[in-house]
Parts: sequence; C-alpha cells; structure tokens
Amino acid sequence: MSTPTFRAAVVRTPSGPDSIEIIDVPLAEPGPGEVRVAVAAAPVNPTDLGVVGGFFHELGMIDQPDHTGLGWDFAGTVLAAGPGVDLAVGTRVAGVVLGFDRDFGTYAEQLVVPTADLAVVPDGLDLRAASTVPLNGLGAAQIVDLLGDAPTDGNRLLVTGAAGAIGANVASIAPDRGWQVTGLARAADEQFVRGLGADFVTDAGPGWDAVVDTTSQQVWGLTPVRDGGAFVGVRPNLVPAAERGITVNVLVTQSDGPRLGQLLARVASGRLPTRVHAVLPLAQAADAHRAMAKGGTRGRYVLEP
Repeated sequence: MSTPTFRAAVVRTPSGPDSIEIIDVPLAEPGPGEVRVAVAAAPVNPTDLGVVGGFFHELGMIDQPDHTGLGWDFAGTVLAAGPGVDLAVGTRVAGVVLGFDRDFGTYAEQLVVPTADLAVVPDGLDLRAASTVPLNGLGAAQIVDLLGDAPTDGNRLLVTGAAGAIGANVASIAPDRGWQVTGLARAADEQFVRGLGADFVTDAGPGWDAVVDTTSQQVWGLTPVRDGGAFVGVRPNLVPAAERGITVNVLVTQSDGPRLGQLLARVASGRLPTRVHAVLPLAQAADAHRAMAKGGTRGRYVLEP
C-alpha cells in the first residue's frame, strides 16, 4: 500500500525561479496541539524571492540537506486535529510558518502547524485575502509595538514604502498609538496612501520624530530622524548604527495567533487593507516569482494548490 502524499514547492539548489520544483511529500498526521490544514492560498513574499535566489543560503541561514520549503503565510481549512486541539474539522484558519531553515513551507497542498500559530478567519473574509495578512500584518503590528505610544513632544511618523504590504499596514495601525502618519511612496501611489488616512510625500526630508523604513534596501537610514527620535527597520542585516540619541530597532516577526485574529477582524471590518494582485496555481510558482521580481507590483501574487 502506497503512502499518501501531497504536492509542495521547494528548491534544492537555489538559483532563481527556474530552480523551483513541485515534489510529492509524504502526508504527516498532526501531533498534540497541531492541525493538518488544506492550504487554500499562499502569497508570494519578497522573502521567498531571496530564498529561491540563494540569498539566505549564502548568509548561512539555510542548511537543508535535501530541499528547502517555500512560503511563509497561508489560509486554508482544517482537515485533521491532533490531541488536545479544539479546532473543528472544516474551520477556516490563517497562519504563518516562520524560520528560514526548514524543509517545508506554505507553498503546498497541505500543512501541519501548531494551533498556537493560527487564527480563525472571520466569516465573509475571502481566504485569498486572508492569506496575505499573517506575515505582513503581524510584522506591521510588531513594528508599531517597537515604536510604542507616540511621545507628547512629537508624534510625526514617516513610513517609507507606505504603498507596500508592511508599510500600508503600519500606516493603518500606528494612529492607534497616537502617531500622525505620513507615507512616503511613488507619486502614482498618492491616492492609495492618502486613502489609508495618512499624509503623503515623495521625499523624506529631515526632522521626523520617528521613521519606519520598510523599503528593501533601507536607503534612507537615520538621516530623516530628528535627534532623540526613533527608527525601526525591517532588514536585520542592514541595521544602522545608533547616533544622535536615536533609538534604533529592527523587526523580527514573531508568530502570534491571538494578535493575528485581531488583525483578521480588522480586515473583515474594512479597517486594514489587503491587496491580491493575481492568483496563480501552485504549479506556476516560478511564474509568480518572475513577475514579482520585476518590481512595482501593488498587492500579492497568491498561489492556489
């Protein structure tokens, strides 16, 4: 009797989109505190491009003997529950699988994950849209946590890359903590950024009380931040050295099921943006990577197994 399998996208020798393979993986049953999920949607994130291109392998952050799994966040439906789990089969959930050095990811037909990393998707929220929330939504919420409450002596926050996934979420969430947000993006994105409730600029300029730089190269650095202000970046390998009394932090996204539930509720009520650029079948993961690598896309490519 043959062992049941499911399809997953992986890389063995990462060298760009052409190195993505679809392989058959043996089916695993959930253990205590885990569920097996039928993946309905898995977005392509910039981090995935780095994995497929070998960037994180070269940094020594990935050392898989056979293959490296692709994909970080997902939405789907519970197929089976392990001992001690109170999520019923058929429950719609979303979550994130963190860490680089792993042989599995969310670009797959099925996934076994701890229930602590999951949140129930609200009724009426499309699973494709929900799949884009975990990584970028949690990242944005945790950036705002690093900023904390806006100080009484200055609450002007500049968010660079404000039209991107993390930046747009930061711009939406930060006012909860008293920040007055201005988004920096291309001129073509002005309407979208202002639609988030933020002011808009196309150049940083000096004197901001705090800066969140969500751009991939973090080209602005601390230059726009006033003396004694705050800076939060998203690239652990591009952290600027503190100067002029500026508090410097970097995002290291953590899984948080309850927080994800709050973010999904916020999306369902229309108070947090989600943008799906296009939906492609899992077999076209390489095509999604090629398209995203061209840049300028607003919204995520989402893979459907």
